Amino acid sequence: MYSILFQTIDWTSVEKTAHTGESGTAFWQTLQFGGLRIRIVEYSAGYLADHWCQKGHIVQCLEGEFVSELQNGECFTLTKGMTYVVSDDLSSHRSVSANGVKLLIIDGDFLKP
Repeated sequence: MYSILFQTIDWTSVEKTAHTGESGTAFWQTLQFGGLRIRIVEYSAGYLADHWCQKGHIVQCLEGEFVSELQNGECFTLTKGMTYVVSDDLSSHRSVSANGVKLLIIDGDFLKP
């Protein structure tokens, strides 16, 4: 377990990094606390992830909507106020966003089976 002292996060002061997808771009603002990662992620319009992800996540849709596509063909549309949760190695998934979206994503060691 990790000990994280009380703190507030001013996301406007957290640097954005660009990550190119198969199409479109994801912009990440990332904070790392040992085995815990917290990110605000924005997908541009027309975004398609460039890989199938095996990592576990807690994903909260803050603005817009996106589709979480599973490699088995299932698709789940998440809109503002919706969340999905998955542990590491329990699905192959990728994100698709037609019009752009803003997400809060939390992941880390606590999601390992």
